[in-house]
Amino acid sequence: MEMNFYIFFLAALVPMIIGFVWYGPLFGKAWMNQMGFTEESLKGTNMLKTLLICYVLSFLIAFALMPMVIHQMGVYSTLAGEPGFSEQTGEAYSYFENFVATYSDRFRTFKHGAFHGVLFGFFLILPIIGIIAVFEKKSFKYVAINAGYWIATLAIMGGIICQWV
Repeated sequence: MEMNFYIFFLAALVPMIIGFVWYGPLFGKAWMNQMGFTEESLKGTNMLKTLLICYVLSFLIAFALMPMVIHQMGVYSTLAGEPGFSEQTGEAYSYFENFVATYSDRFRTFKHGAFHGVLFGFFLILPIIGIIAVFEKKSFKYVAINAGYWIATLAIMGGIICQWV
């Protein structure tokens, strides 16, 4: 299964691009209000450092999305420990090559990846943010803004990864 690893670098830009709009003109004032930030309190932030850290972490997220949006990765991980597989020999590797030749294009669309990105955001990220919000005594609005951002972001990242990796 050949992969285009450059797509991960592209997908890692998505959280920053969406974040610029989401936490800017769309929900910036509401988010700042929920966080207790003011324009003054945000001054002095080292944006280069912040964006570099976010990009590295976004790359990790992009990589983690791959097995969730590309179903063929399940077959690979199931067979990877079989004798001869890592040496590209043996029955399991032959089966895998035949499987990939026959089915590697199934469910490999932007729409399908976006669907799984939404599911990942809704069923994993939303509960995590919700749990944190309960303990931090944050509002539903806080959860909606942040979980909404991640659901939209993961949809686009999932679509890109599923279509082009």
